[in-house]
This record gives sequence, C-alpha cells and structure tokens, in this order.
Amino acid sequence: MSKRIPDELLEQIQKNADIVEVIGEYVQLRKQGRNYFGLCPFHGENTPSFSVSADKQIFHCFGCGAGGNVFSFLRQMEGYSFIEAVSHVADKYHIDLPDHVANAQISSSHQEDTADHKMIEAHELLKKFYHHLLVNTKEGQNALDYLRARGFTDETIAKFEIGYALDSWDFVTKFLEKRGFDPAMMEKAGLLIQRENGTGFFDRFRDRVMFPIHDHHGTVVAFSGRSLGDQQPKYMNSPETPLFHKSKLLYHFHDARMHIRKRERAVLFEGFADVISAVTSGVGESVATMGTSLTEEHVKLLRRNVEEIILCYDSDTAGYEATMKASDLLGKRGCKVRVAMIPDGLDPDDYIRKYGGEKFRNDIIDASVTLMTFKMNFFRRGKNLSDEGDRLSYMKQVLREISRLNGSLEQEIYMKQLAGEFSISLDSLKEQLELFEKQQRQEAKSTQEESGLEKRRAHLSTQVRRKRLRPAYENAERMLLAHMLKSDDVIRKVLDRVGIEFNIDSHRALATYIYALYEEGKEPTPQHLMNRIEDDVINQLLTDIFMIQVGDELSEAELSDYVKKVLNHRNLSMIKEKELERAEAERQKDFFKAATLAKEIIQLNRSLK
Repeated sequence: MSKRIPDELLEQIQKNADIVEVIGEYVQLRKQGRNYFGLCPFHGENTPSFSVSADKQIFHCFGCGAGGNVFSFLRQMEGYSFIEAVSHVADKYHIDLPDHVANAQISSSHQEDTADHKMIEAHELLKKFYHHLLVNTKEGQNALDYLRARGFTDETIAKFEIGYALDSWDFVTKFLEKRGFDPAMMEKAGLLIQRENGTGFFDRFRDRVMFPIHDHHGTVVAFSGRSLGDQQPKYMNSPETPLFHKSKLLYHFHDARMHIRKRERAVLFEGFADVISAVTSGVGESVATMGTSLTEEHVKLLRRNVEEIILCYDSDTAGYEATMKASDLLGKRGCKVRVAMIPDGLDPDDYIRKYGGEKFRNDIIDASVTLMTFKMNFFRRGKNLSDEGDRLSYMKQVLREISRLNGSLEQEIYMKQLAGEFSISLDSLKEQLELFEKQQRQEAKSTQEESGLEKRRAHLSTQVRRKRLRPAYENAERMLLAHMLKSDDVIRKVLDRVGIEFNIDSHRALATYIYALYEEGKEPTPQHLMNRIEDDVINQLLTDIFMIQVGDELSEAELSDYVKKVLNHRNLSMIKEKELERAEAERQKDFFKAATLAKEIIQLNRSLK
C-alpha cells in the first residue's frame, strides 16, 4: 500500500507530525534526557520501558520490543492499514492528500457494505434522531421536562447529545428498514430484538431518555436508556456487540482524555449520570464504567494516561466494597489512589443537585483523601467510640489495615494518629500491629506454598528469557544491519560478501529492504524503511537495530569478522544437512551420491578456515 503514496509526501507528513504529541494521546509520557518515556501500551508493565524519540521520530519498547514510527504506532494501536494511518496523521496536521490516496484510504477500511460500518452508521443516525425527538417534538416534551427537572440544562443536553426513544414497539425497526439497514444486523448491533416466534423484530429502547455511548475515539457504539416511569430496568444499556465491550470501555473517556492529561488525574465514577453531573460542575476529567465493575482492561487504559485516580463512588456499603475492589486493581498497576468521600449517604449526582457543582468540586473532589483515611472513616460508621467495645473493634480494624501498608513511614503516621486520638501508648499499638503482621505473614506463606511451584517455574522461565544470550552469528547479523543503516559503503560491501544469505528470516527481509533503497539511490533511514515495511515484526526489528550504538566507522577487520560468523553458520548448517543426506545415500547403497556429497562437505569445511 505504501507505494501509492510518494516518498516525498510521506516525508512532508512526518516532518510536520510530532510523534510525541501523537503517542502522547495514548500514553502518558515524561521527558528523561533527550527522549520521552511511559508505560508501554502493548504489554502490561509497572516500570516505564517505552521510549519515544522526538529527534529520530521513532518509538521503541525495551520490554516487549515493539517499535516503529508514527504510522506504525497507529497501525498497532488502532488496527489501521498503512494508508489509514497516513491519512489520520495528515488530517491531524492539516495536510492535503492527493485524491488517489484519499480514495484508497476510503476503499481500504470504510466500505459501505462492511458490517461494522453499517452498525456505526445506524448508531450515528439514531443518535441524531433521538436527540431531535427530545428537543424538537411534542412526543419528547415529557422527557425534556423530566431532564430539566433533574437539573439538566439545554447546554448539557446538547453537549452529551441526549435524546428520547418513542413509546413504540417498532418505530425504530421500520425507520432503519426504510433506510436500507438489515434488521438481523441491527439486532446484532443491539438496537433491535428478535421476536420469540422468529417472525420479525421490535425496538430495544422504548419510552426512555437516551444517552449515546461513545468509544474512546468518539464514535457512538451503544446507548443507555433511562426509564421515565416505573418501567424496569431503570437503566437499560445496549448488550455486548461487535462494537460495544463494557469491560474495555470507559464512558466519556474520548472527551476526558485531554482534561486527564492537563489535570494529571482521572476521576472515576460508577455511572454515566454521575459523570454528566460532574462534567457540568467543571470536573472534565470524569469517566465511568458502564454497568460493570472496574476491569484489568479499564485499569490498563487509565494507567497509560495518568498515575493518580480519584474514586468517587456511592457512600453506602456497596460503594465502599466497590471502592476497595477498584483500589486493589489500581494499586497493583502502580496507580496512586485517592477517594472522594460523599457524606449523607448520597451518590455523586444527588450531592451535586442538592449542594451545587462548586461545592462538589471544592469539598468533594479537590478534598479527596488517601485510601487509608477513607477506610478509617468508613470503620467509624455505626460505632459509638465512647463505648469500650466499639472503640476496641474500631482500633483492631484500623490496625489490621495498617499492617497491610508497605511503607513503615506510612504505618508510623497512622499509628501516631490512632494513639493521639484515643490517648493510647504507641508501644501497645505496635505490639498489636506485630500480631497482625505475623498473621499476615502466615497467610501469605500459606498462599505462597499453594502456588509456590507455579511461581518458581514462572520466575525461572522469566530469568531464562532475560538471560538468553544471542549466538555469535545472530549478533554479527545485527551489527552488520546496524552499520548498514549508517553507511552506504557498508551496504555495498555486505551486499557483495553476504548478499541476502542472512541466517535469520527477519534479518534477511530487513537487509532486502535496505538493498532496495540503496539500488534506488535513496538513503536507508529508519523513516524511509518504515514507510515501506508493512510487517510489524520487521518494523520492531528495525527499531531494535536502530537502538544499537555503533561507531561511524566500521574497520575492515571488524567487517570481515562479522561476515565470517554469518557465512560460517550458514555453511555449518549446510554441512549438517549434507551429512544427513550422505548417511541416507549410504544406507540406500547409492555410493556415487554419497561420494559427491562427501566432496561438497570437504569444500564447505575448507570454507570455514
């Protein structure tokens, strides 16, 4: 596909593009020296090993080996074709593409007859239709009055594109059919439901306020409908579809990402109604899970973008348990967790309607507390701390949580706080703490023994992978490729002496690309190569090779040594093959063939000297 786009145009796009800015929309990057580092979006990690070079306009992960330029990043991250990635960057930086390139981009991924495209088209159409019904028709007046009574302004309704689904069993079904949408496909998209007798379909959403749900790129992929009366369930979400995966999607993330980066924090809610209220209160960094608990996929997405997460869940027991589960997942991924505590048993939406957005922003979100402080406040609920029994119960609960803290300094702070509050000696609290810590160690030991063998095997496997030493011929090939990227003279010499006889397939493929540019009289820069290489494995190899530090000059002795190692390994492999052939020939009593192979083996052995 890359041949459709002239190299000069690709160079112009890359010169105008800022790879740090593009990748920064997906990964939280911090500058260290000349490069930027963050958590790799392609594999799970807690320590940043993902590097982006603004000078070289490439990225490389030292953990998993992923690498490439701005186009290959988008291809790996979004599943774009090469032309789609180029078009995305060109559009971002206001660069016009030739018609034949734009048309190729359209035909490569946005064909009218693809199922996903038709599903997206239907969602976008219904979003506009539902919104029109709400704000412009008498059928939607009741729903509009309901929203206004709950504090929704016209600006909020417009911003979140809220709509209304008619109280009809088949209006949307007929509406979509008239516009050429296949009802069976619309059922798979979650917009219709098939009748039990299999004779047709009916509307999934009826007489509900409709909230569009966008994916992380801003495309409408689902809806959530809020009932206006006693209709159950109160909230009805689209089911899982090819477009909508609740375990991966965070509501409002497409708009919140910029605010999250700016504020260096994300505020996580349990429901989208809370998000809408929070955003209208000035908390633009708000996101929510979609009717499901926080998942590993959600956490990975958040951690790639920010370190600090404020949990703002309901203040009841269920909200506490959800906070505990979420904080555990976030903590394991290296997130700094704080909790926004809402008093009076209210949920965030109720609090905002009762006290206003400014008070919510200042007294709840900006006044968030550490996770330990949140736990201590929760343990107080329902207890009379003047009563000795309740007081002892409270202190034991707090001490048990303190024993789970990793840092001794953090433990000391809360121990002193507890001792001061109840006029108890710090030493007596430390004695009790030691008992809890001993219990923790015993429980950990028991758990460790149960899974010890698996852990030791996994650790050993990891150590073996980390300590793997490349054979001499492989290192020699990598060094030759690294020097070839820096010198046309080295390319010519390697082409003459090695040609494409590299032993490793990916090395051979990369060398072939380098030779092709050399024959065209073009400099084999990583950018030129990446614009031609569509294979992600070879692109990763290229960035890996490019990270090798080599001198500007390659001596004849060093070059000869590398070439010898490469050719010797090839010849050794050929010797082994021919020895097996000779043994088979002798077994078949084909002595002429065996003698011929013996001569070839002698010649190959001589070439090793």
